[in-house]
Amino acid sequence: MKCLIVQPVHADGLALLREAGVEPVSCPSSDMDTVARLVPGCDAAITRDAGFSAAAFSAADRLRVVVVHGAGHDAVDKEAASARGILVCNTPGANARSVSEMALGLALAAARLIPAADRAERAGEHGFRERAGTVELSGKTALIVGWGATGAGLGQMLAAAFGMRVLVHSPRVADLGGFERALSLEEGLAAADLVSLHTPLRPETRGLIGPAALARVKPGALLVNTARAGLVDEAALAEAIADGRVAAAGLDVYSHGAPQGPLARSGRVIFTPHLGGATGEALRRVAIGSARNVLCALAGTRPATALNLPDWSLA
Repeated sequence: MKCLIVQPVHADGLALLREAGVEPVSCPSSDMDTVARLVPGCDAAITRDAGFSAAAFSAADRLRVVVVHGAGHDAVDKEAASARGILVCNTPGANARSVSEMALGLALAAARLIPAADRAERAGEHGFRERAGTVELSGKTALIVGWGATGAGLGQMLAAAFGMRVLVHSPRVADLGGFERALSLEEGLAAADLVSLHTPLRPETRGLIGPAALARVKPGALLVNTARAGLVDEAALAEAIADGRVAAAGLDVYSHGAPQGPLARSGRVIFTPHLGGATGEALRRVAIGSARNVLCALAGTRPATALNLPDWSLA
């Protein structure tokens, strides 16, 4: 049996496949034309943010399962997969600690404008400390939007390390582990000094932080997004940064070209290249989890994280 590896994964995940008699087939490029060319003869595939397109599914002749390396599965055409009886699953939670830590790092970097301070020092500019207007997190209020593993992890860190009041906006989650639920997104935004996004991208969450939401934000709030670019209306955020309603933003996800667009005109916006789950520890855990899902599916068992085909079986 063969498993197509659309994008590189940790060697320990590949070793687990080989030990079980599954040959990894590496794609030299993650574009869907290359995937479609290499997928014939493969029984499984592991993909990351490149996803898996309808055309790639159409080219498959033996494919039984596509595993998403991580939680986000927007780029996989699940409708096309279901039409061909191909199971899709993901590996949520394995990189949650790393993403939570990244969100915390971005919150601190935005609060203290650390990247801008570094650039000023390197350029020999004087007076940054006097004009920057940085703030503390301690004792402030945070709004966590989306209370999955990453959001909950960040909330626990903020409460434990900084004594922050943590509000949660997550309508689908019943148990908040003792944390306080915001009565509405609007009320949470109005109260929060820090807003951190951890919710999946769905039709109802696309553009969640847009002009209306930003108009309700507490003046001087910080915004962190380690979830999905589509949650934020970037043009509206650029305006909110320019007029000072949002003091600073830390973005680990954003649209193509955003670091060269209107948001980049402000030194109060931090861009990082989707580093949230990119620690060595997280990459190893996710690769092993992805490989285990492949082996589970190829053995005829539906993985617990399957996203489609509720009646799927290998039979």
